[in-house]
Amino acid sequence: MQPDALLAEPPVLDAAGYQALTGASDAQIADLARYRDLLAEWNEVMNLVGPLTIATYWTRHALDSSQLLALAPDALTWADLGAGAGLPGVVLAILLKGREGAKVHLVESMAKRCRFLEVAAQALDLPVEIHNARAETLKLKIDIVTARACAPMTKLLGFAEPYLHRGATGLFLKGQDVAAELTEARKAWSFASDLLPSQSDPRGRIVQVKRLSRVR
Repeated sequence: MQPDALLAEPPVLDAAGYQALTGASDAQIADLARYRDLLAEWNEVMNLVGPLTIATYWTRHALDSSQLLALAPDALTWADLGAGAGLPGVVLAILLKGREGAKVHLVESMAKRCRFLEVAAQALDLPVEIHNARAETLKLKIDIVTARACAPMTKLLGFAEPYLHRGATGLFLKGQDVAAELTEARKAWSFASDLLPSQSDPRGRIVQVKRLSRVR
């Protein structure tokens, strides 16, 4: 993957296209396909993802999530805040499975969504730990803290503060309003950040955050 390649249009991928683009193994593709099936099945009874996004799963969900690994290829311990349907955390866990010391903490405050995460983790034998808790209450030392569609940056940084203070780097998937969110967040927080292009959507950005502190 080339994280600095800004796409004019998002790719329209199927499993074969995703594999060609990312180099995922056959076993990883099989796990990702099984996860897609679980999302579709559970989405019938629970609001996990937008129903129309199942059709574009390989771009909208798989690629959107897995691109984070190219930005932190040596990171083994991750925390996905507001994990919800498991994006990006379950996708990351699928791709990290089999690497010694790998673990993804899926942090979700809604018990019914934790149940889905438990089912997915068991079905796919994933290296995850599921926390039915509010993100800011946990004291986890991890390499990377991430989130997608969790909260505006001001609030999200509050959720991520304990992880960043313990040495984690933040990699947050954001949409086209990210510049305004960062401007607002700087009223409450001081932090170093970089905006990185998204492989899955030319309007999207990945916000890399380090050295977080509250504005006094």
